[in-house]
Formats: sequence, structure tokens, C-alpha cells
Amino acid sequence: MNPVSKLFLLGSVLMLTACVGAPKKYDYAQFRTEAPRSILVVPVINKSVDVNAPDYFLATIATPLAERGYYVFPVNMVKSVLSDDGLSDANLVHSGDPRRLGELFGADAVMYISIERWDAKYVVLSTTVTVELNYTIKSAHTGEVLWSNHQQVVYQPQANSGGLAGLLANAIVAAIAKAAPNYMPLAHQANNGAINFKGTGLPAGPYDGLFGKDMSDY
Repeated sequence: MNPVSKLFLLGSVLMLTACVGAPKKYDYAQFRTEAPRSILVVPVINKSVDVNAPDYFLATIATPLAERGYYVFPVNMVKSVLSDDGLSDANLVHSGDPRRLGELFGADAVMYISIERWDAKYVVLSTTVTVELNYTIKSAHTGEVLWSNHQQVVYQPQANSGGLAGLLANAIVAAIAKAAPNYMPLAHQANNGAINFKGTGLPAGPYDGLFGKDMSDY
């Protein structure tokens, strides 16, 4: 085990979501009516200060959507095609007509994601790493919103109460987390909460064995 791993084992991981209590069940009437089979994930709007956040995040989203039973257009191919079409700016893509995107790619629905937070803050011997995301799916046929979700996930090494040695260990762990925060586990957890949580996530898609059988959950 390398020294960095040993240091991180000095503190346990606290993972928190922004939701308090049971979230209200989403209205899936329009989603069920359209029953999209394919989802086009467009470039992400980045409101954080980390310029690499969109590329890192895009690497995490296709797999959970596919595992939920939807065909997902390869995100790098989508980004390249949009750039060739003069749509390299994510803000322009998000403000445009999803029906145009549907025609361009032959997609049933378009997923828009904005990164609200992707940061690490150091406060008194502790570093808090936060990922906050907004997800929206719009119909590529009508332009209407079919589904939306918000996720916030936080990582914070739990305080070690072992006297001076514990304070030193906390300081080292916090410094490492601040210098090289690992956002990917948080992004994966946010995606899981957005896509797979019953009542607010996505119903099973047509390539999932539960398709049409999970009506009571959604």
C-alpha cells in the first residue's frame, strides 16, 4: 500500500447527499408517453472553476444510462460532431432547440447536464470536496422536459480525535485531498442517485428486462 493510501485510511469517508428526507416522486406521465429509446448526452455546462471538470464528468455518465436500458450516443463522437457543426460551446447547445439535435443524430431524447460545483475547500484542518449537478432530459421530438434531477455529493475525511498525532494526521489527509481531490467517485455516486433512485430516477429503458414492469416505482 502506498503512503498516500495509508494516509487516507487514517480517516473514514463521509458521503452526503443534499436531499433531506424522502424526495417527492417525479411525474413521469410525459416520459412514459414518449418512452425514449435513445439518449443524446450533449456537452456539459461548467459553472465550476475547474476547466477539466466537463471532460472528467462526461466519462462517467454513459455507462449508468446504458445499464438502465437506454442507447447512449458515444459522448466523444457527439462532442466532435457538434464542434464540426459550429456548436462547440456548451451554453449554445443548451440554449438551442433539442429538436434540431434530434434530427442531427436521430435521437429520441437529449440529456443536458450542468456542473454547479466541482471543488475542494480547506477549512481548519479539513478539506470538503463537493460535486453538485443538475440533470435534464428533453424530448428530441417536442422539446418538452421529460425529466430533471439535482444531486449534491460531499466527501470529507472524518475528524481523528487522537490528540496531537491525530491533528497532524488530519492536516496531512486534508492537504492531500485539497491538492489532488478525487472527484470521480463523487460523480459516480451523483449519477447513481440521479438515474437509479426509485421514484425520482429514470424508469427502466427498452433494453432493460424491467422495461414496462416498474410502473409502481415510477
